[in-house]
Amino acid sequence: MQFNVDIQKTLRAGHRTFDLRVRFQSTCQRLVIYGPSGAGKSLTLRAMAGLLTPDAGCIQLGGHTLLNSATGTNLPAQQRQMAYLFQDYALFPHLTVRQNVAFGARRGWLNPRTRVADPAVDYWLQAFELQAVAHQYPAQLSGGQRQRTALARALVPHPRALLLDEPFAALDPALRGRMRSELDRLQRQLNVPMVLITHDPDDVAAFGEHVLTLCDGKIQENEDA
Repeated sequence: MQFNVDIQKTLRAGHRTFDLRVRFQSTCQRLVIYGPSGAGKSLTLRAMAGLLTPDAGCIQLGGHTLLNSATGTNLPAQQRQMAYLFQDYALFPHLTVRQNVAFGARRGWLNPRTRVADPAVDYWLQAFELQAVAHQYPAQLSGGQRQRTALARALVPHPRALLLDEPFAALDPALRGRMRSELDRLQRQLNVPMVLITHDPDDVAAFGEHVLTLCDGKIQENEDA
């Protein structure tokens, strides 16, 4: 699936100004945007997801236009069919693992039933080996279990692409290696296009089929897909 991104965004805070000018194309299944903190990686990912509106530009996914400032096109996040995995996972603390995953399947539910019956939810609980903790709450889970719950919630509605915001930053070093392996296996199995942002070279080595280096809001290195 092809990503086509060409966006501009200026942010101001007091006397400080940050200019984001990102342009790239990729047909790879694994795109990594690499750079230091403050480079504009999260801004780029949020713009792709529809959580941030650029001042100008266009975003296309698989030939479908998600944003085109020239024509006034700007699909809301819910219609872009892209799953966004936040760095802190953003699980609902008052919902169980099963309810959190069910929320991804039925976004109209503010509080899915505790024992909601849904084959898609059951499938992802099994795929991520979460059946044993399905009744537990996020505070009772390990870091790896929280990440798998967030991934299951993101994948249950069958997204067209998966957007990952520093997915291993909150994990201890030993768990990072295992979770990289798990994500590698799952992404290959599901064949879902993935965009991962990171400042960790180990993430680049594991997932960098196509690597973009972002610094001060601009692409510094663009390895053609």
